[in-house]
Amino acid sequence: MLEVKLHDIGEGMSEAEVISYLVREGDQVMEDQPLVEVQTDKMVAELPSPGTGKIKEIVVQTGETVSVGTTLMYIDSAVETIKNNKQNKDNSVPVLPSEKRNGESVSTIERVLATPYTRKIARDHQIDIEKVRTTDPSGRVREEDVYMYIEKNEKPNLEKQPKTDNVSTSVTNHLDFEEVPFQGIRKQIAKKMTKSLFTIPHVTHFDEVDMTNLFKLHDNLKKEDISVSVVAFFIKALTITLKDFPVFNATLDEEREKIILKKYYNIGIAADTPEGLIVPVVQDADKKSIQTIHDEVKSLTNKAQNNKLKPSDIKNSTFTVSNVGPLGSTGATPIINYPETAIIAFHKTKKMPVVTEKDEVVIRRIMSISMAFDHRVADGSSAVRFTNQFADLIENPEKLMLKMV
Repeated sequence: MLEVKLHDIGEGMSEAEVISYLVREGDQVMEDQPLVEVQTDKMVAELPSPGTGKIKEIVVQTGETVSVGTTLMYIDSAVETIKNNKQNKDNSVPVLPSEKRNGESVSTIERVLATPYTRKIARDHQIDIEKVRTTDPSGRVREEDVYMYIEKNEKPNLEKQPKTDNVSTSVTNHLDFEEVPFQGIRKQIAKKMTKSLFTIPHVTHFDEVDMTNLFKLHDNLKKEDISVSVVAFFIKALTITLKDFPVFNATLDEEREKIILKKYYNIGIAADTPEGLIVPVVQDADKKSIQTIHDEVKSLTNKAQNNKLKPSDIKNSTFTVSNVGPLGSTGATPIINYPETAIIAFHKTKKMPVVTEKDEVVIRRIMSISMAFDHRVADGSSAVRFTNQFADLIENPEKLMLKMV
């Protein structure tokens, strides 16, 4: 008997919510065939079958949140079934979905190949994904296939269908309200944020950075058809500054009473997605060019927004940044991405009058930043020195270039 357990598919993962099963009891499955979709605090992932056999029992229902190590289902392995059949002197043998008997295919429900995001689109439109015809030679159902199916078929009349448990509208004392389920990524984010706030004594330091010179460089590169976001410059400047202030690229091991100063620089990017906040990671950012960082941030953000991140895309972050300026933010107190030591947020850049050392008033482009840090590990003076050095590199791009490896 094989057990399908919830295993750790991401750094720091302790539990996940069962979203949907891709098989039913009695189905024949192959080794490595996806069996179930689970939702962690960062992504939707599929758990594969540990072997070949028949689904004997599903023990955890969809919608339940379980801890790592919990058994989700049991599989009668093909090897055990054959052994038992021989002992019973039964000439029949287990037939797998790909096998034939008397020249005819055995009737089983075939597993449709599709990404979790594609399946979500189908579920949202109440479409049986097994009915969607794919144009991909590999047999995988793509997003485009689902949308084509929607266009060719009459859309379900959602207004006439009974309300589901997902979203319900009620009237009480002539007041309308809507109930939205507290589950999935939103629920996992809440748990992680609560743990961070209750575990780490947060202190937030606010400062300003003159972006005028960096924007001039950015505009000049754009004229040369070189596309590089200012965030890529931020990340490169942060990796340089973190090497001089390693306490902010660290974690606190309370049990061993050790501060772990990490010698690798993996920068997490807080990405705003329809499902909630997700933090993909630029690995070894200190070893990459600004152009490469820009390309990776763009790719990771796109994957996050389309729910296509892999476990390797969200692992081992050492420091996190949040770029909320484009949304219009002027200030905030960000929550540290536990178990890291610090997080920095970039806010709105505004044109402001600034008095120079010569008492001249000039218009400069000023960005507000806020940096939250673990006061058990670092002090306010270190945070101020950290942001001072970071600001110096951004305000003087030529210094940034000189310090790059």
